[in-house]
Amino acid sequence: MAGKSLITIKGVKEGLVFLLDDQSPFEQLLEELEAKLDKHEQQFTGPIVHVFLKLGSRQLGEEDKEKLRSALKRQGNLLVQSIESDPVPPDPDEADRPVLHTMTGIVRSGQTVEYEGHLLLMGDVNPGGTLRCTGDIYVLGALRGTAHAGSEGNENAIIAASLMKPTQLRIADVISRPPDEWTSSEPWMEYAFLRDGAMAIDKMSSLGRHRKEVMQFKGV
Repeated sequence: MAGKSLITIKGVKEGLVFLLDDQSPFEQLLEELEAKLDKHEQQFTGPIVHVFLKLGSRQLGEEDKEKLRSALKRQGNLLVQSIESDPVPPDPDEADRPVLHTMTGIVRSGQTVEYEGHLLLMGDVNPGGTLRCTGDIYVLGALRGTAHAGSEGNENAIIAASLMKPTQLRIADVISRPPDEWTSSEPWMEYAFLRDGAMAIDKMSSLGRHRKEVMQFKGV
């Protein structure tokens, strides 16, 4: 890295842009900034000049940003307007994970709730009410209406409820059996899923075996 300038200064209509190398150690970068300011002290005198710092891919905390501001403040006419880093590229794994939406309340008759991703409802779904999601549906309450999980064809989606007494369940394009077959007096939370293309039901405690990744989605 010998001989390589870590800081490039460009004049623009709004003032000066300082392009800071994003690969070198920060302390080395700071030293060069101070040395460059001292070397060109005569050029940095006069009217106020707006300065824009570009960090490239380097991400800095407030403490290090303040060190840069302090170095530039030594020249009384340099006014830092911004310190910017390039946007962090999204993690492909994170981008692929569905979002978990949460809501509270009651879904009443005639009401339809739709989401992209998973839904956690802390409340009841009354007869005539509908939940529809591209991912999973979790109802911490009574599910007495209609629930459609995996609405865009995801056959791995599930529908879970504290009290499973739906009017209709649907996962992807598979519609549940008649409602009376879902009536359960058991005290535990249950979930519906597709097994060999048919709707099935099991205790929520079995979900870990069915879907090891179930709690790895991204929340909001």
